[in-house]
Amino acid sequence: MVLQHLFHAGPSSRADLARATGLTRVTVSDLVGELMAAELVEEAGLASQTRVGKPATLVRMRTDEFAIVAVDVADDLEMRGAVMNLTGVILERRSASQDGLRGEETTVALVDLCRELVAATTLPVVGVGVASPGVINAAGVVVQAPNRGWFDVPLAERLTAELGIPAHVANDANTSALAEYTLGGAEGSGLLTLTVRHGVGAGIILHGALVRGPGDAAGELGHVTVIDEGSGEEPAECACGRRGCLETILSAPALRARVRGLDPQDSDAALASVGRRLGTALAPVVSALDLKEILLCGPEELLDGPLAQAALDTIAQRSMPVVAAGLGVRMAALGPDVALQGAAVLVLSGQLGVT
Repeated sequence: MVLQHLFHAGPSSRADLARATGLTRVTVSDLVGELMAAELVEEAGLASQTRVGKPATLVRMRTDEFAIVAVDVADDLEMRGAVMNLTGVILERRSASQDGLRGEETTVALVDLCRELVAATTLPVVGVGVASPGVINAAGVVVQAPNRGWFDVPLAERLTAELGIPAHVANDANTSALAEYTLGGAEGSGLLTLTVRHGVGAGIILHGALVRGPGDAAGELGHVTVIDEGSGEEPAECACGRRGCLETILSAPALRARVRGLDPQDSDAALASVGRRLGTALAPVVSALDLKEILLCGPEELLDGPLAQAALDTIAQRSMPVVAAGLGVRMAALGPDVALQGAAVLVLSGQLGVT
């Protein structure tokens, strides 16, 4: 609680911390002492004098004196990694090819990249966060990620053992949602982030809490069927083995193939057509959860504009006015690093309790 307040509010006095957390001043003083001993917190001078008496001493979280290693393995060609400080500022970048790798080969490449990133900083590393495709449980076990060849892989446990540093692993769409909520200024009362990359997935935050689902598969919208036989459009085969999934028309490769060679007007029409399919898939989700914000994470030149507007219009047409009123569809604020920064948030939350 103390760290979370200092992270979001900045330098505060012990009295400020007591008021914000509801803890007694004695308890806050003890906790600040423990955090100072752990070198996570330090005194930051005197507060501005606003009343008669001795000015209070401020304390601050030492966000620039510790590092987090974050890796995004959701891309089909390369895994991207970074060393960040505790506020998500990227200090170093590294990448490694994963083109053609599967299963244990991918795991070994990930371990090697993490080692390289840890060696790239002289700061103490609080933990390692990994954003991965697939269904991943709260313990960091990849239940299934077919595109990576991972099935029931205890990835967080493996990384912790190999690196000697606490590791946290989560679905890349979920990490994107956490990043936008924690670092990107998104409202967390009813938020859905849609990641459009090699695949399609969604992360959902309701009332400040990530929605996982009993099978850790909440947000797997990419494999909702949106094109049926006889609909006038031939449903393409999906990686999951079925036909007509949202992923077959909305993934980044599918969108690029759809607009390749088209003039701007026809390209806009093709993207709007996909947007209407997306809106049809999202309308019941928005209505069921009373969502107020949908953020798109992926190639801006494809998602922003006709596609996003068509999706919003379709949701409005298919939902009660009270549900669609105030709903926004926009690009994620954190851009292409959103999953990476979300992986860092996994560490902030898992190791320091900061969300």
